[in-house]
Amino acid sequence: MYASGKYTSRGPALIPRMKTKHRIYYITLFSVVLLGLIATGMFQFWPHSIESATDWTMDKRSVHDAPLIRLPVSNPIPERGDLSCRMHTCFDVYRCGYNPKNRIKVYIYPLQKFVDELGVPISSNGLSREYNDLLSAISDSDFYTDDVTRACLFIPSVDVLNQNSLRIRETAQALAMLPRWDKGMNHLLFNMLPGGPPDYNTALDVPRDRALLAGGGFSTWTYRQGYDVSIPVYSPLSADVELPERQPGPRRYFILSPQTAIHREYRAELERLKEENGEALLLLDKCSNLSQGAASARKRCYKGQVYDYPQILQESSFCVVLRGARLGQAALSDVLQAGCVPVILADSYILPFSEVLDWKRASVVIPEEKLSEMYTILKSIPHRQVEEMQRQAHWFWQAYFSSMKSIGLTTLQIINDRIYPYAARTYEEWNNPPVVKWSSVNSPLFLPLIPPRAPGFTAVVLTYDRVESLFRVITEISKVPSLAKLLVVWNNQNKSPPEESLWPKIGVPLKVVRTKENKLSNRFFPYDEIETEAVLAIDDDIIMLTSDELQFGYEVWREFPDRLVGYPGRLHLWDHEMGKWKYESEWTNEVSMVLTGAAFYHKYFNYLYTYKMPGDIKNWVDAHMNCEDIAMNFLVANITGKAPIKVTPRKKFKCPECTAIDGLSLDQTHMVERSECINKFASVFGTMPLKVVEHRADPVLYKDDFPEKLKSFPNIGSL
Repeated sequence: MYASGKYTSRGPALIPRMKTKHRIYYITLFSVVLLGLIATGMFQFWPHSIESATDWTMDKRSVHDAPLIRLPVSNPIPERGDLSCRMHTCFDVYRCGYNPKNRIKVYIYPLQKFVDELGVPISSNGLSREYNDLLSAISDSDFYTDDVTRACLFIPSVDVLNQNSLRIRETAQALAMLPRWDKGMNHLLFNMLPGGPPDYNTALDVPRDRALLAGGGFSTWTYRQGYDVSIPVYSPLSADVELPERQPGPRRYFILSPQTAIHREYRAELERLKEENGEALLLLDKCSNLSQGAASARKRCYKGQVYDYPQILQESSFCVVLRGARLGQAALSDVLQAGCVPVILADSYILPFSEVLDWKRASVVIPEEKLSEMYTILKSIPHRQVEEMQRQAHWFWQAYFSSMKSIGLTTLQIINDRIYPYAARTYEEWNNPPVVKWSSVNSPLFLPLIPPRAPGFTAVVLTYDRVESLFRVITEISKVPSLAKLLVVWNNQNKSPPEESLWPKIGVPLKVVRTKENKLSNRFFPYDEIETEAVLAIDDDIIMLTSDELQFGYEVWREFPDRLVGYPGRLHLWDHEMGKWKYESEWTNEVSMVLTGAAFYHKYFNYLYTYKMPGDIKNWVDAHMNCEDIAMNFLVANITGKAPIKVTPRKKFKCPECTAIDGLSLDQTHMVERSECINKFASVFGTMPLKVVEHRADPVLYKDDFPEKLKSFPNIGSL
């Protein structure tokens, strides 16, 4: 007997086929349910507010395309402004709420063109380029939201940067018409040129209720501490003129006065100082023999001699910034850009971003009544402090003054820090240049006792144009088992490196970095390509070191990762007859330095050398093309309090002090300069950090009568 069954081409029909009319019914039902779910999702996540649909996009930024809004004469006017306002009384922090990023959300009102009943605009300038740049920067930032219901802070698209262009009453009426104005609660206005003739009020005259004001000319009488934000007066020259980089240090003039429209009493006092101190002080004024216009704005004159402005500011150590009709002056921004230390004489002036910036590090503030003592006061400041102030002044400009974007985002960050104080930036984050990504490198002082063997080391070869010697060095280094990467620093800007096909073929990555300037300090720059903790600095003419010597040096460094571990040893001595330090390269029983023409060290010291080297040592090294190795020895010894370690007995090297025909050594002043280096560096450090030792490191079986094949490092060179 066989069991009967119905078969189809797909196999046995175990389930009866659904009737056609039922299939159509279920398909229709499923489609309706699916469409309902989609519609529900769109409704749930689509912006509910009409205001939020009007995003601040490019097509909203043109006054010509903006909708026209007429202001009836009877429209209400906000209150003048509450001087007692503080964040806890006039700002609703609960609108900001909690969010994981601790960041406020800022909404920008859509652009509208406000006119009075006769069709006359409330502003003669409409939307200025500067305000457009400011709003654009905010709309592109992480602070921005196009959802008005999520906003913590509201910024009107009404441009009040320059009060001179505003109709006060009508501008106030326009602000009051904003949908979420609510007496200015949680609204922020930006104004750089407040007041007008004859009294020039130090805050915006437009009635603004409780709105916060980011103002460019606050005095202690109008500034609401902890509520308003004092901002700089933006200088258009920042965008139009790019000044060359100027290193801190002494300059042609000691004091320079660049402003043109200063009070006659101040000018008379400056003229008197000029007579007393001669060429040390340069007193500039507008050029009367030039036609008015954009070109004349970039010129300054003194007794018929024409100077380019703001370029001339780079020629002075200190630049005077006096109050004018307004307390805030655009000249302050120009002075900072030039790296000239501003000398500010404007009583009661609230300096820009003074809530977070430490102006004592970048400026000198002198009471107006002590203008006559200015020269004496400035002469009392130590040279090293002046250089630090020059450096800080320029960085303040780069970080906070250089563009409307910088000014706008800094303002928002200050307000953000008030609302989320537990996540606020620290004093160091506001005032220290964030040039070093310290999180990417660990100090060797806190490493495990012995760093791991696996990563190996990166060899950094500094070269100029000795290609044949360079290729020999690369070939020899490539034989070292622990080599992880080879980085060639090409220091010749007038000649390109050889073609890729000409380079030696080695078993590890080889990277060539081209520098912008021929500086010895390029050897110690913290290149991103250096991924290992250990770095071998080696010159392009050190061709005699064997792979065993290099491998042994790396093994010693692994046991002493906080030291300089190198091959050529040198010594510093005190010359009693001359009363100063002397550099010694002869063979002695002692060592206090190892030359970085062939030395291992931790990459952490690249960061310290580049960004934390005291005083002007790095610039001095680059200017003299000498002593970068001595500077690194000073730096490491000062940080660790320990001497370097010389490895292997070899003393003869084809190094800068030996027989390099095309190197630096044959210059007769080379050795004299190296003694000068030691004295210069000791003066800058304020001490002599170098430590003298009488030992070196050799392999355990180096001199033992033992079969070479059983030694770990058989090929250790002789003297």
